[in-house]
Amino acid sequence: MLCALMITAVYRLPFRALRGLLLSLVSLLGIILPVPCYTRICRRAAELGQEIKNLSSKRVIDIVFDSSGLKVYGEGKWKVRQHGKSKRRTWRKSHLAICPISHEVVLSYLGEKSEADCEIIPKMRKHLLKSVKRAYGDGAYDKEFCYKELHAEKIEPIIPPQRGAVLHDLLKEPWMQDRNNAIRAMMGLGNDEEARKIWKKFMGYRKRSLGETGFYRWKTIFREKLQARKMPNQRGEIYANQKP
Repeated sequence: MLCALMITAVYRLPFRALRGLLLSLVSLLGIILPVPCYTRICRRAAELGQEIKNLSSKRVIDIVFDSSGLKVYGEGKWKVRQHGKSKRRTWRKSHLAICPISHEVVLSYLGEKSEADCEIIPKMRKHLLKSVKRAYGDGAYDKEFCYKELHAEKIEPIIPPQRGAVLHDLLKEPWMQDRNNAIRAMMGLGNDEEARKIWKKFMGYRKRSLGETGFYRWKTIFREKLQARKMPNQRGEIYANQKP
C-alpha cells in the first residue's frame, strides 16, 4: 500500500485514478495480482504515518526544526492577498526535523493549525537519533520546556533568545545553561541587532536556512495542498511523500 501511495504522490492522482493505473500496470505485466478497491485504499492509507517514526537511515548530527502550513481546501494565496480569506479556508501544520546537510526529512508530524511550533518538541524528542548533537530553531522554540527536552537528550540547542531575555537560575533550571550562555554572549557584544547577527554567525545559525530550503524543495515537488480531507488519511499522505 505504501508503494501505491508513493505513486499517488508522484503523479498527483486521486485514489480512484490510482486504482485504474494499478489495474493497467497489472494487465500490461501479465501477472495475477489483486488490486485493492477504492474503499480499501482509503482505509489502508489511514493506517500509515499515524505515529512519529525515524525516516532517516543516515547518521545525522545536526537537525533543524521548522513548520509550514499545508492547505486542505480554500482559495489560494493570491485571492487572499487581493480580496481577503473566506470562512472555509482550512489548513494543517506540518512539523519537520530536517538534516541541513542532506535536506533529508528525519522526523515528521502533521498537526492542527492551532498547535504551536514549540509544542511538538516533546512529541519528537524520544524519536530523535542518538547521533544528533545540535538542534536549530527560530524564536518560536525559545521556550523553557524545549530546552528541558533537548537537555534530556544531551542535544545542544541553537535557538536565539527573545529580545529582552533574562538569565535563569541554573540551580533550579540547569537545562537553561545554553540559553544563559547565548544571553551573556549577546550582552557582551552590545546587546543590539548587530550583536545578534554576530552570535548567529559564530554559532552557525545559517544552517537553519538550509533546513528551510529543504522544506521549500519538498513543497515544490509535492505541492502545498493535501488531497485527503480527514486527519488520519492526511498523515498517511504525508508519510508516503516523505518516505525515502
